[in-house]
Amino acid sequence: MELRARDHVRGLTAVLSVVSLALVFGAVLGAIPRGTIPQAPDSVLNAIPHMNAAISTVAIVAILAGVRFIRRGETKNHRRMMLTSFGLFATFLVLYLYKLVVKGTETFPGPDSVYQFVYLPTLAVHILLAIVCVPVVYYVLLLALTRPIAEVFDTKHARFGRIAASLWLISFVLGDVVYVLLYVVY
Repeated sequence: MELRARDHVRGLTAVLSVVSLALVFGAVLGAIPRGTIPQAPDSVLNAIPHMNAAISTVAIVAILAGVRFIRRGETKNHRRMMLTSFGLFATFLVLYLYKLVVKGTETFPGPDSVYQFVYLPTLAVHILLAIVCVPVVYYVLLLALTRPIAEVFDTKHARFGRIAASLWLISFVLGDVVYVLLYVVY
């Protein structure tokens, strides 16, 4: 019996989502011991938020370009941009989780009123959208990667792709807002 990924996109999406979110929650909740990961110099750890802000901004541009390409019918360019945005997201996530496990979370340095009414709600929506994006992005990605381009149009890729792109964009933008509040404004 032959097992083909294209016949198991939902199951693969579920497995990848559970594994990915388990890694994220494991890092956030301190389940990954700091001693198991090599420690980078402070200069590298301190540079990660700035690198991640740049990565997020480039990912925003890549997603917008991908949307524009597909609207023009340029499927190969669309595919390149969306794979680029996924690669950027994966890079962002690895760097973020590494810093989180090794150094922990950042304390908001600004006034309590900004913390309570701006920073926390922005961060909460960013995190919620990032969590929701994981299975949607995997689903869209797997639909596209397990079929020739001509067959992708016969799937739910376009419908879920619109959702994924919208939520992903908002999440990346809010992530940049969190960065600005933590490292630029305060």
